[in-house]
Amino acid sequence: MRVFLTGATGFIGSAIVKELLKAGHYPIGLARTDAAAQKLEAAGVEVHRGHLEDLESIKSGAAKADAVIHTGFIHDFANFKKYCELDRQVIGAMGEVVKGPIVVASGTALIARGTVTTEQDQPLVSTDVIPRIATEEAVAAVVARGGNASLVRLTPTVHAAGDQGFIPIIINAAKTGGAAFYIGEGQNRWPAVHRNDAARLFVLAMEQSTPGAIYHAVAEEGITTKELAGVMAKHLDIPLKSIPAEEAGASMGFLGMMWSMDQPSSGKLTQEKLGWQPKEVGLIEDMEENYFK
Repeated sequence: MRVFLTGATGFIGSAIVKELLKAGHYPIGLARTDAAAQKLEAAGVEVHRGHLEDLESIKSGAAKADAVIHTGFIHDFANFKKYCELDRQVIGAMGEVVKGPIVVASGTALIARGTVTTEQDQPLVSTDVIPRIATEEAVAAVVARGGNASLVRLTPTVHAAGDQGFIPIIINAAKTGGAAFYIGEGQNRWPAVHRNDAARLFVLAMEQSTPGAIYHAVAEEGITTKELAGVMAKHLDIPLKSIPAEEAGASMGFLGMMWSMDQPSSGKLTQEKLGWQPKEVGLIEDMEENYFK
């Protein structure tokens, strides 16, 4: 299939490109800059120039393809709600022109509730509380109009060498603060998945598309933040320290809020439906090998 891919040069998108090529598909990557275009060309990918804020460029790129995988998002947290609503528009624009599968990235954190969540769980709050829920609402709207859209919920940490997400940010906070922090007793849990396993899931979700399906890219249901902080303390040779939740929020802001969440999640139904089997190393082993060099 010809597959239009947003976020094609990103941490996850670049891994999806490799999986698409391996599976015999023809990726078309969205490129905003010359550097992104050159990177895609070097990978053997057709380049479509445009950007997420140009909906006409999104429509014309999607119209070239049999399917879409949408992992792109503008990570400007000063204007977070604005870009969450833009994502709603982007997904809607794709739905207007694509008859085939549209697979959209979302996150398990949107449904976090302190128990193990599954593909059958829905967000408990509105976009007024969590603006990113706009993505899931947009997919549901495409399906309601007869489109073939589905979701892949990613864990809050998608790990591999080169990760620039939450775990490296928390490692840097530990370096700066002189201690590896966990919140309270540190028993709150984070699910995880390796980048390559997540990339394979996106391709499987596209190939076995079901309108309205929700898949979980979860390899490990929940690793305690105390365990993760312990790895940081060992490798950075700094103390392991518990801090109260209110102190975390005051000193670490959004990062402290995320680090305090208990958000275990399961990908069992996804594995059963798609035959997806995570095969890469787990988060702690990956951290030991790649995160402290």
